[in-house]
Amino acid sequence: MPQHRHFIIHKPFGFLSQFIYEQKRKKRLLGELFDFPQGTMAIGRLDEDSEGLLLLTTDGKVSEYVRSRKVEKEYYALVDGIITEEAAEILSKGVEIGFNGQKYITLPSKVSLLDFPIDYMARRQKIRDPRHGPMSWVSVTVTEGKFRQVRKMLAAVGFPVLRLVRVRIGNLKLDLEAAAVQEVENFEID
Repeated sequence: MPQHRHFIIHKPFGFLSQFIYEQKRKKRLLGELFDFPQGTMAIGRLDEDSEGLLLLTTDGKVSEYVRSRKVEKEYYALVDGIITEEAAEILSKGVEIGFNGQKYITLPSKVSLLDFPIDYMARRQKIRDPRHGPMSWVSVTVTEGKFRQVRKMLAAVGFPVLRLVRVRIGNLKLDLEAAAVQEVENFEID
């Protein structure tokens, strides 16, 4: 029986979290980052405009566990405006978002305001000129992963997301200094 392989990657902005895209418009895919073995799958997704920690595996059981509500996923979001303690409190209790054409109340989450400089984790593409208004960082930790959930949660409390970076899955943290793709023996996820 072949041994499963596991990868930790820093998905860049502008890439899809998939290997095949059958639409006419050309997209950047994960296969451009590394020669992954056949059968490799992304565990969860980050949309094209999001970036950060993404796990890949050839083991479906590992994928199912990581996507479960047992594993926390933490995101840093740069938002339009100076996010308030009141908004953080509302987010932490759960907010109503749209999902599959239905209204959905998110599960409680952990939310904390972050004191980062605006250029934290600089990227090539400019987000927005600060002259167009204030921006701030917030950490949001969820255990579920509905489509564009963190973006929708923050918009629901009046703070649209300008940049979204997944920084942690369970106990695995994004290492900004590491190579874009790292193969690991096994995921030890708490």
